[in-house]
Amino acid sequence: MTKLENKRWCVVGGGVLGCTIASRLALEGKDVTLLEVADHIGGLADAWQVGDVVWDRHYHVVTLADTRTQEMLEELGLTKALRWAGTKSQFYGRGRFHPLNNAIDFLRFPVLGMIDKIRLAATIFYASRIDDGRALESVPVSDWLKRLSGQRTYEKVWRPLLKAKLGYNLEKASASFIWAIMRRLYEARRSGLKTELFGYIEGGYGRVFESFSRQLDERGVHCITNCRASSIVRTGARLRVRSSAGDHFYDHVVVTAAAPIATRVCRGLSEFEQARLNGILYQGVVCASVLLRRPLSESYVTYIADENIPFTAVIEMSALVDPAQLNGRTLVYLPCYVASEDPIFMESDDSVEARFKNGLRSMYPWLAEEDIEAFRISRCRHVLPVTTLNYSENLPPMATTVPGLTVANSAHIVNGTLNVNETLELADKVVEELLAADSATPHYIELAGEKVA
Repeated sequence: MTKLENKRWCVVGGGVLGCTIASRLALEGKDVTLLEVADHIGGLADAWQVGDVVWDRHYHVVTLADTRTQEMLEELGLTKALRWAGTKSQFYGRGRFHPLNNAIDFLRFPVLGMIDKIRLAATIFYASRIDDGRALESVPVSDWLKRLSGQRTYEKVWRPLLKAKLGYNLEKASASFIWAIMRRLYEARRSGLKTELFGYIEGGYGRVFESFSRQLDERGVHCITNCRASSIVRTGARLRVRSSAGDHFYDHVVVTAAAPIATRVCRGLSEFEQARLNGILYQGVVCASVLLRRPLSESYVTYIADENIPFTAVIEMSALVDPAQLNGRTLVYLPCYVASEDPIFMESDDSVEARFKNGLRSMYPWLAEEDIEAFRISRCRHVLPVTTLNYSENLPPMATTVPGLTVANSAHIVNGTLNVNETLELADKVVEELLAADSATPHYIELAGEKVA
């Protein structure tokens, strides 16, 4: 007697990427299991509690150009939960704040002379007109910005901002890195240098993943949380996934973990694949969520060009989100982007908190200790893949040489930045490739000495 065996699929990682891949595969009728190391899905986009407020662990916004995110919200029944608001921004340097909200603010910006301002505006406009940034991967970011904006503008504006984001990895980044950021920020504006329009979801991404969890359940995805995958190896006709939930066998496995983790877990990768994965350069982040009794400013984002401040920017979520969503409090994020091996990851929370509070008070001297209701720190070593020189040429394919094994993560977001919209677009691409490869490869099993396709 012969029987055609149903293929089993496993997705490792329950962030936006993993959940979307699992949901889409299940919608196509696949038998899917999702493994997540945390006790809940969400990954870097999950929610947590700070004081008496539950909101996103890291800051997220939706732009008008984020059509894939809006499609996701529609699929989850959350379209009416999306709210739009105009936001303000400012620049902090040399102990002073400078608004950057319109053409007048830009013209008054005292850090640069008129010619420098014209070149800076022209650089941003020029970048917004480039559709494909891959050609920029061959040019160091510093060379590109100096050529377009000039030496003074680079030293006074671009270099401090890039140094805060990349640290010493600045020297390894290509022009594609800053192009992707400028393009996204430019698209967030209605036109030219006018008001930014950002969106947020009422209830934050915690609400998004509650809906996502229901969708996965309705589509029959087997979600196993508190489950760490320790090894994935090809054994006979299938892939054995060894995890804290035991050993299980699958026909296809998709690993969405960061490249260094994927190389440790996935066995049997070629030396070429391991070298390519290990060659991906990551920035980590230490991000503080701070709950305050009163606002710091009217600006959603304050760009910091001061090396004495221990964090990259001040993101005042309350300048975007309805205060009622945050129990009338002010929620501020203080991100610090660092290399994944930076000593800050070994520093105690108390030490980081003290340094960050001192930095915040140096910017806002009136801020008293009693104004700070809660302070909580998130640490992630592998967050932002740096678009290094010739990045696309050195990126490993998602389909590996191990049959049935796919490795896809944020490093495969080419021509973009790390955000939810581009993660969703990557998930769509992964599923498309998986289904195409699956339909092109007959599935043979052997029963009673016969092969059945």
